[in-house]
Amino acid sequence: MEIIRDPLWNNIAVDPSAMRLIDTPPFQRLRYVRQLGLAFLVYPGATHSRFEHALGTYHLARRALSLLDERGALRAIPRELCLTVRIAALLHDIGHYPFSHALEEIGALHHEEVARPLITAGPVAEALQSAIGDEAPNEIMALIGGMSQSPLQRLISGSLDLDKLDYLRRDAFMCGVPYGEIDVDRLLNSLTVMETAGGPEIGIIEKGLSALESLLFARYQMYRNVYWHHAVRSATAMYKRLVEDAVNAGSLDAATLAAFTDEGLLHDLARRAPSPLLAALRERRLFKRAFQCPAADLPADAAEWIADDRSLTRRVEDALAVELGLNPGELLLDYPRKTQMLGLDMPVQRRTGEVFRLTTAGEGGINLPKLAEEFYRSARWFRVFTCRPARLSRDRVIGLIARSPEEVRAALERNASLIA
Repeated sequence: MEIIRDPLWNNIAVDPSAMRLIDTPPFQRLRYVRQLGLAFLVYPGATHSRFEHALGTYHLARRALSLLDERGALRAIPRELCLTVRIAALLHDIGHYPFSHALEEIGALHHEEVARPLITAGPVAEALQSAIGDEAPNEIMALIGGMSQSPLQRLISGSLDLDKLDYLRRDAFMCGVPYGEIDVDRLLNSLTVMETAGGPEIGIIEKGLSALESLLFARYQMYRNVYWHHAVRSATAMYKRLVEDAVNAGSLDAATLAAFTDEGLLHDLARRAPSPLLAALRERRLFKRAFQCPAADLPADAAEWIADDRSLTRRVEDALAVELGLNPGELLLDYPRKTQMLGLDMPVQRRTGEVFRLTTAGEGGINLPKLAEEFYRSARWFRVFTCRPARLSRDRVIGLIARSPEEVRAALERNASLIA
């Protein structure tokens, strides 16, 4: 076993099969992909990488499986499957783009799909087949994509997957904020394998519910204060736009994006598609808020097209820029896409042995639908960022984003003013 020192979990023991995977070029690239994208421009300590996070998730998988084994919960599960789960935890983020999730917001393939050719071919596949077996790459992809029939699936992709336990604790620690505190030990000690209507699966015993609630609240607080911080979102909007401009101009091939590191992509952009936007981002001259309002102040379902329809959003950005006397690309709209912030679907075992399912439908005594909606409405903000000061009428902006996508497209086709 190799021992790797980690600032969050201290000593991480790595077995030889995992070490061989860590030494492959696709995994080593993760050293140079920041876990929190451009958040380091706001929280200087947030320079930690996907490499560290992957090791931390692997470490938690080892701990979880060891605890389950001690309690006899793995008696019916083959040892090879436990090894596969540990390796899936290690490789779950191998397909991430430079600066992490940002490029998925402009329509790039999800990082789990990007991971497929990296895991099923090349040096990673060779290492997997040598250590586990010929089917190992496909089995690991099924676990990462949440499509495996394994009873241990939820350790890799689910409401209480080990990925969340590491990134919430690690992100809060590296940003220097107190919002990601989770009772990890209690959660790991509450995991068990239980029989459900669909067969055996990972669940939690009832005494772990309070620790599970701490996970949900930590996730909300991290979105509100770190992931969706206004300056982080400004930098992210600028980055998305400059990459999109380069791809549309033919200066950058979208198919090669996942092969870059963070700095490698910025260097390539500076060489192939230099722009004032790129220079501003690298010098931290971030666009400022010309307008903002929380989702709570918007009509129901308003502005969702900004999060979901990148082509339309880009056209509106440029039309609004012209109306305000700015150049195309000097005004950016931002409305974060809804995530599974409080997504929950897992079996819970009572002290009596009875099993019930805790879901977002509100079963199990926690009214998650109402809670999730309130959290979204306070944490999620619509913002207009501009490179120079601009005046926007609140009523007119809300009137614009409350229109349907069809109405907005029709106005653009007529060259009609959007906020007159």
